[in-house]
Amino acid sequence: MILWLKALHIVAVMSWMAGLLYLPRLFVYHAEAGPKSPQSATFTVMQDRLLRYIMRPAMIVVWISGPLLGWQMGYFKDGWFWGKMVAVVALTGAHGAMMGWHRALADGTSQRTSKFFRVANEVPTVLMLVIVVLVVVKPF
Repeated sequence: MILWLKALHIVAVMSWMAGLLYLPRLFVYHAEAGPKSPQSATFTVMQDRLLRYIMRPAMIVVWISGPLLGWQMGYFKDGWFWGKMVAVVALTGAHGAMMGWHRALADGTSQRTSKFFRVANEVPTVLMLVIVVLVVVKPF
């Protein structure tokens, strides 16, 4: 059963990360399109569907399967696991920030530039690298 749980966790992580990496790119295009444009409406729908149907369910599965795996595998005593959990909390914070940016872009009230979103796009990438190193190398 543990292998099925690992597989589920990996698929959920991949789905969530795909959204965390793609959504800021949509924000770049949305910010460049400007509020109230036809493109803005299209980007709003795309972002909403990505958040609602892919990212949020994937994040929930990650948060259920990850700690369950950690408990089943006896990782709660390992430092690398807690480092990973801190990085996952940060990813969750990035997800929350993206939800706020989506609302502001959809409402036409965003003050963020496309350059801001290009930089914000790197945050999930850095956190993903940290998590992968912690899980694979287990440095502490």
